Amino acid sequence: MNRVFHRDARSEPPIAVSGEGPYLLDRDGRRYLDASGGAAVSCLGHGHRAVIDAIKAQADALAYAHTAFFSSEPAEALADELIRASGDVFERVYFVSGGSEGIEAALKLARQYFLERGEPERDLFVGRRQSYHGNTLGALAVGGNAWRREPFAPLLMNVEHVAPCFAYRDCKEGESEAEYGARLAVELEETLQRVGPQRVIAFIAEPVVGATLGAVPAVPGYFRRVREICDRHGILLILDEVMCGMGRTGTLFAYEQEGITPDLCVIAKGLGGGYQPIGATLVSRKIFDAVRGGSGFFQHGHTYLGHPLACAAALAVQQTITREGLLQNVRAQGEALRSRLNERFSGHPHIGDVRGRGLFIGVELVADRQTKSTFDPALKLHQRIKREAFARGLICYPMGGTVDGLHGDHVLLAPPYIIDATHCAEITDKLALAIDAALASVRATST
Repeated sequence: MNRVFHRDARSEPPIAVSGEGPYLLDRDGRRYLDASGGAAVSCLGHGHRAVIDAIKAQADALAYAHTAFFSSEPAEALADELIRASGDVFERVYFVSGGSEGIEAALKLARQYFLERGEPERDLFVGRRQSYHGNTLGALAVGGNAWRREPFAPLLMNVEHVAPCFAYRDCKEGESEAEYGARLAVELEETLQRVGPQRVIAFIAEPVVGATLGAVPAVPGYFRRVREICDRHGILLILDEVMCGMGRTGTLFAYEQEGITPDLCVIAKGLGGGYQPIGATLVSRKIFDAVRGGSGFFQHGHTYLGHPLACAAALAVQQTITREGLLQNVRAQGEALRSRLNERFSGHPHIGDVRGRGLFIGVELVADRQTKSTFDPALKLHQRIKREAFARGLICYPMGGTVDGLHGDHVLLAPPYIIDATHCAEITDKLALAIDAALASVRATST
């Protein structure tokens, strides 16, 4: 009898037993191409020998030591690697067990930064609608996904939300991308003036929005304007790269493509590639110096901070990405996969947009391409696509509520960095068949 409390309490998923490269196998011998890396996690695929060996070696040496007493060699080495890879943009790395924990740490550290500076009146965060930053209460509060927030709204702190940078949906007819980005900057400035910029701790955003919008990058210049506004008002910029970072978009950090640097950057998923639970908050020098020169103690912590096995695994993952030149493959195969998808869906009446960067790709579905109207949310088209794809041996990440938290459907693709042309072809073919099968079931339901 199954005793696991699964995500869907009304069904029992198949049992995964092994993995090989970009494929997973279940207990019945079925083989699945992991075209979403789970949730953009498995950047190296499954069963990578170098990472497994690193975990085993670390377990033989030291499995755990509490960070109230010790640091560890893999934690120190991983921090050095991440700081070096950032070009010394950051001063320190705060290791946690996942993305939501990383966001919580960033929020609390941002608040403490201003306490250390004698600015206790700063008590407000600004986020974006249709964003997602995690499921803990702080992360859920700064996120702007209406469906995820609604059941827990009475428990959430007050946060201001502005519009996302979603050109496909929100750019007006005849409006250039530059004009659109400028309009969003004006909205942010007006919001700050309304609430009082002296109250605001930080603005938080995903450089490429993942789960809620489906791999939506900002228009050129948007984040430079955001950075300038934050700097002018002394507000911190927190970038959430939990899903889009660590090489997923073709550069190690997604913010590199925006020509800016944040004050705090949160990473997870691709950091450890799923081999161990790990996340991290990268901390700029001014924030670290404020704490070290003030109280000297970050008033926060978890039992498994800087876990040696997790850090050893993540270090092996990052070294493998560098050694095997996988960022180049992300860029090349990302372009190839988007090209295949665009070609396959060029005349499809219900594919409105194919977008993304690197191997972080979104496919948005529409009821009508001209009007961009959405399917009835009651049809749960995204769930139908997930089922049809899974039945064909393809794992993808469909989501609903793309437009406003309720309406709209998209499919997120985030395959491992190791894929090649044959995998791109398999993803495209199976996804196309799954989408058409799901649409056929919708038509059958509607008649």
